[in-house]
Parts: sequence; structure tokens; C-alpha cells
Amino acid sequence: MGCVQTKPSDAHSKGRDALEHLPGGLSFHLPTTGPLNTEEYKSRLLCSDGTETVYLPSSGCTVKYAYVSQRGFYPETLTKANQDAVCAYRSFNRDPEQVFLAVFDGHGVNGTLCSHFAKEKVPANLANDPRFSASPETAFHNAMVLTNAQLHQSSIDDTMSGTTAVTVLLRGSTIYVANVGDSRAVLAERQGDQLVAVPLSHDQTPFRRDECERVKKYGARVLTLDQVEGVKDPDVQCWGDEDEDSGDPPRLWAPNAMYPGTAFTRSIGDSAAESIGVFAEPEIVVRELTAANPFLVLASDGVFEFMQSQAVIDMVSKYDDPQEAALAVVVESYRLWLQNETRTDDISMVVMHISGLEDDPAQNGLPSHMQI
Repeated sequence: MGCVQTKPSDAHSKGRDALEHLPGGLSFHLPTTGPLNTEEYKSRLLCSDGTETVYLPSSGCTVKYAYVSQRGFYPETLTKANQDAVCAYRSFNRDPEQVFLAVFDGHGVNGTLCSHFAKEKVPANLANDPRFSASPETAFHNAMVLTNAQLHQSSIDDTMSGTTAVTVLLRGSTIYVANVGDSRAVLAERQGDQLVAVPLSHDQTPFRRDECERVKKYGARVLTLDQVEGVKDPDVQCWGDEDEDSGDPPRLWAPNAMYPGTAFTRSIGDSAAESIGVFAEPEIVVRELTAANPFLVLASDGVFEFMQSQAVIDMVSKYDDPQEAALAVVVESYRLWLQNETRTDDISMVVMHISGLEDDPAQNGLPSHMQI
């Protein structure tokens, strides 16, 4: 594939050392309260080796990116592995005009194996697709679907395990975003005197009416745990939208069965859920970046459980260094989890700063082009 990864895929053992050598006095942002002391918290962090800077010659664009991934805190299983996986490639597919970023959020007993499998296969399948050069959208679709099939055929048991995937390809000044599941990509855009969060992905969950109806056609029962357990009437929809989630989201269940219970409608893996409509076909957004777009973020749902996209954009905007911004959001997400729960999810964050683009009024404010 000819890619240069900013950090080796086996870098878990180096995460702590990388943190200690981060620029900008990042240790000041580490949490001072909670069940973990500072050293214990550091040991759960995996960071890129500082911020990577890449110049894209044809567009005159300079990007700077970094990531931070924090292993979740589960009081009952303190050694539970981080099921998130992050990758970042410059000169993707040997092309100096291309950067590839991705976050994979595994789930289930074999979630870590699934997310790392997808981390290796998705970029490889994308680069090797014969349509990649002419039609990245088609190649992205093929890469996700192929990775799903390869996971089924691998030695990993993905019957009740899998991973979400949110991926970004920057080619010159054009971004291609492919999303499967409920991780998220968000673009910052200057609109007048405000910096606005513009979604580049839309969570694929039963909260979405279109996704809910789609899986029902495959026979899925869409019920919350309270409905399944008889606390609430299963014949009456008891949930609002995602912003009003009370902690008991709608989930997918097979007819007359108590599985799989997924809170998302698309994923890579989860072979048992495919019979009720869960699949790996991505939604793809294509957008031209302009000078009005100073940065974008990718993150697992561990970030967005208690933070709105706009709050994330607001926080990132306060930092000049992408890695410092990523760590600040991860720490805040950790704090909010413990404020609301006794545990935390795995939390992963990628920040990419963009500079050097010309202003293009014709593009500002135009809706993104979405293909499903």
C-alpha cells in the first residue's frame, strides 16, 4: 500500500512514553480527580508521536494532525483492553496529496480483535480497489463491504462482535468521509463571527427514522431494555431523539430472541445481526474544504456520549496544537463519564488542522453531497 503510519500499529507499549514527551505542557490538562491517579490515567493513554505536519503541493494546503486514545475505566474489569483503534497515514497510497485518518470502535467479546482487523484491512482494501483513483466513493463502499466479508471469513469470531468505522480521506482540498456506525466526523466552519460544527457523518442508530424503518423491514424488533424487560409498553415508542437519550436507547433484537441488542444499525462484523439488517455499507460525504474550515475531528462515541458536536468544536478551537486539543477533549469526556456513570467507555479523538486554502464563496454554505 505504500503508506507511512504516524505510529506503529503495535504502539500500545509506547503510549505512556509518547505522552510524557508531548509538547505544550500537556500534563497540566490531565485529570486530578476520579478513581485513577495521574500515573494510572497516563498508562491508559495511547498517543501519536506528537503532531504530524504534511504539505499537499497541488492545493497549497498544510495539515497538522494528531490523535489520543484512552482505554476505558470499568471497575469490574480493570484490565479490559481498549477496543478502539486509530490510524493515520500521510502520503496515502504513495500519493503526497493524500492523507487518511480513521477511528474504529470495537464492541463485543472480540471487539478489540475486530477493530484492529478493520484498522489493517480498510485502508489496504481502499488503496487496492481499482476504482480508488477515479471514484473514491465507490472504493470506500467496496472497502468497507469487503472488510466485513473478510472478517466473517477470518479466525476471529464476530458472531456477536464487530466494530464501527469513521474514516476520512483528504485528497488535495477534497475530503471523502465514509462512516459505518455511530462514531463521528465533524468539520469546523466559520460562519460570520461563529465557528459552527458541521456534521460530516450521521450516526446510524435506531434513533434515525430511516435506519429504524430499514432494519424493521428485515424483521428487527426495535426496543429499549425497559421495553424488553416489560417495564415499559413494547408497543409504544418510548424514546425521543438522540439528544434526549435517557441512557436506555432503542436497540435491535431478532424476532423472538434476546440478541444481538445492538444500539447501532451498521457495523463491520456482527454476523448474527446481519439477518435483521445490520450491514457494513457506509454513508459517504464528499466536501470541498475552504479557508472557512480551520479543522475537523474524528472520534468514537465515547466522546459524544456526554458532549455535543458543537461543544467539541468549541473546545478544540481553544488549542493551537492538535494533540493538545485531542487530549483536552479526551480528558473532558472522561470527566463527564464519571460525573454521570461509575465507568467510562474507551475514548478516542483525532484532530486535523487545515491551513493555506483559498477562500471559495461558491462553496461556503453549500450542503454536502451524500451518497448512501
